[in-house]
Amino acid sequence: MFDLVLTNAVVATMDGDTPYGLVPNGAIGVTGGKVAFVGRAAEVPAGGAGRVWDLKGKVVTPGLVDPHTHIVYGEEGLVDFEVLSEGGQRWDLEARGGGVGGMVKRTRAMSEQALYDASRARMSRLIANGVTTVESKSGSSLDKDGELRLMRISRALGKDLPVTVVSTFLGAHGLAPEYAGRRDDYVDFMCNEVIPEAVKQDLVDQVDGFCDKVGFTHEQMGRMYAKAKSYGMPVKAHADQYTDFGVGGLVATHGGLSADHLEFASLASVRAMAEAGTVATLLAGAHLTLHETRKPPVEMFREFGVPIALATNSNPVSSPTVSPASQMHLACYLFKLTAEEALKGFTVNGARALGLSDSAGRIAKGRPADLAVWDTTDPRGICYAIGGAACLGVVKNGVVVHEAPAPTFGRA
Repeated sequence: MFDLVLTNAVVATMDGDTPYGLVPNGAIGVTGGKVAFVGRAAEVPAGGAGRVWDLKGKVVTPGLVDPHTHIVYGEEGLVDFEVLSEGGQRWDLEARGGGVGGMVKRTRAMSEQALYDASRARMSRLIANGVTTVESKSGSSLDKDGELRLMRISRALGKDLPVTVVSTFLGAHGLAPEYAGRRDDYVDFMCNEVIPEAVKQDLVDQVDGFCDKVGFTHEQMGRMYAKAKSYGMPVKAHADQYTDFGVGGLVATHGGLSADHLEFASLASVRAMAEAGTVATLLAGAHLTLHETRKPPVEMFREFGVPIALATNSNPVSSPTVSPASQMHLACYLFKLTAEEALKGFTVNGARALGLSDSAGRIAKGRPADLAVWDTTDPRGICYAIGGAACLGVVKNGVVVHEAPAPTFGRA
């Protein structure tokens, strides 16, 4: 007997060699939080189920994996929105009280409980939009106690909500105001004080950093990566977003899980990423709001076999969204991804960007039953509409954790 059966579904397993791993007229049987059956609805083994959910021809996919977010932060970045929507550029933000500096100021001013409450609300909306696995970065405080509490909140969200949370230390998101003009000292501070304490408190899973001509240098990031790897943690980077700084290649040299943004990634970086198995995580939301004109080299990623992941990059400055489907839509139009590439970006390749290929991103027998149900009968429909398709339901570890009620209106 199954605990749950989803039937009369278009099942996009994202597994195997066929497009979308598609099973038309399909069904999924769940037992003990795992997928116990996936195949044609007519072939579901007899024995009954605790619940049968008739999807009426709708699409079910793996629960989405969002591999790059800054979802734990203070107040929303309305100043950033105002500046950017009026045509301002990223370098205009700090002067108006926005940018990373503004985010840090607002986040530091909030209590831990207030930060938790605001972040929990955002994370809940992300789950309701189909996400069952998410990366959550620190980096919006840039001081020891503040960064630790951000990672503590990330851990708490993973315990309190039906979502797997990967906690990433991003102290190298920018330079803390207390260290103005002392970037090397700040790197030492992160390596010698913050990372060891985060590891001691079991708050961190991986380490990220912003490496650029206006960010941290290769040598400084190399020190951060060495410290991370000394604790057995994988690394990644905000890479080649504004200039070709060779950061995709740097991350690959360190065996990094992913390089993210990559508008200016060079042929040398792409080749290095391909050889190292480093994922290219593209962030369409920031590309749009920051008025970027240089596109990530998608054709080179395809040519060299670099996996392409997508992420919401949920943050208050450049990507205020908790909708993966909307980012799939943007990636198709801005970066010319196919609909299948876009869905792979938030499933198979999103999982790979977090080192979770064995547990997330695919529907297959024996794997965790993390699923998302969509208001479309064709997987292309998930990213077809501006804003993306509506998520009708979410299953986490075999439990239905979200069902969107159908809109009903009475007669006047």
